[in-house]
Amino acid sequence: MSIRDNYLTIRENMEIAALRAGRSVDDVKLIAVTKFVEEARIAEAIDCGADTVGENRVQELTGKLDFFRSRGVSVNLIGQLQTNKVKYIIGKVDMIQSVDRLALAEEIDRLAVKNDVVQDVMIEVNIGEEAQKGGIAPNDLPGFLEMVSAMNGIRVKGLMCIPPAVGEEEVRPYFARMRTLFETLKTKDLPNVSMEQLSMGMSGDYMAAIAEGATMIRVGTALFGARQYAAQRT
Repeated sequence: MSIRDNYLTIRENMEIAALRAGRSVDDVKLIAVTKFVEEARIAEAIDCGADTVGENRVQELTGKLDFFRSRGVSVNLIGQLQTNKVKYIIGKVDMIQSVDRLALAEEIDRLAVKNDVVQDVMIEVNIGEEAQKGGIAPNDLPGFLEMVSAMNGIRVKGLMCIPPAVGEEEVRPYFARMRTLFETLKTKDLPNVSMEQLSMGMSGDYMAAIAEGATMIRVGTALFGARQYAAQRT
């Protein structure tokens, strides 16, 4: 299927999932995950209506940044970010979704203040509490947010998660727990923190994520196809 066909299918599924949950599809943002996707194919998705992209790696993101800006799309860094790579993207991306530790938040804050910008970020939550994954443990999240809220160079816009790789129905309790955390933290009055976005759900489970309250879904394979990813890895 073409990228256009894939895009229309995703949009239709988003509408179905939102309708079933009693939500408006307009409250859910589709992030086109462009890892290992060449600019010409990304342009096809943008022409269909994709206006927000997500990149996993800093090197690939910076190589595409001029293209993204020329097309007027919002740029999100969604992959793991090393502290020594922050300098390459600070103030150049609209959102860093993967703030998963205090040292990273401190470096973003330091460089943002140095460059006279305020960087929008999201806190990555290790919702499955998996040892091999990054992210803040759910029980540690309130305390972590209090520390980050004191940083002048950061605005926290919400939460992000990558749940355990289980089936679409089995993943729903993790998404539901994320929604509970998100809604609870909305009631906290912390400076520089506003719970506006809940980023969860990928190609295999975005309909479940929408059902459980996601405001952002990150879709790559379902939009661009798995073969493109595999070809770039070899």
